[in-house]
Amino acid sequence: MVGGHDIAMALRAAYWAMHREADALLQPHGVTANQFALMSIIAEREALTQQELVRRASSDANTVRAMLVLLERSGLVSRPPHQTDGRARCVALTDKGRRTYSALWTQSQAFHKRLLAAVGPDAAPAFVRQLRSLENVTTPKRDRENVGEVRRRSSHSQSRRSSSRSSIP
Repeated sequence: MVGGHDIAMALRAAYWAMHREADALLQPHGVTANQFALMSIIAEREALTQQELVRRASSDANTVRAMLVLLERSGLVSRPPHQTDGRARCVALTDKGRRTYSALWTQSQAFHKRLLAAVGPDAAPAFVRQLRSLENVTTPKRDRENVGEVRRRSSHSQSRRSSSRSSIP
């Protein structure tokens, strides 16, 4: 019988296999899979606050800040102070960042197609729902509410774009 530990280990193995392949695809361009995930979230809007990016990336503030510092040094993002909240920073892709993201997105299409084929196009919506369900089980309620609100707001903009777009190339 398959137990919770089996599910956790299979998810871990699948994630790391996907992450290693994504890193190998992106590394020649000086971008990691995690950085590309942030760029993907930022690309959905003109700009967003660092706090919102942390929530949407399901990450922590220190990790996101460290990645943003590297992306900023590479000229891919800008992080000016927020116009009305002096404690906050806005994050946006620079022109170079948009060009880089677009090129990497195009290059990653074969990878996306293989992921979709592995799950099956008809099964993909249910598969994503199951993954979200697992996320909900393992995320504290207050964090789920914040992420859920961000997802509801962004689902409209995502439905206008390609439904196959993911955060890892």
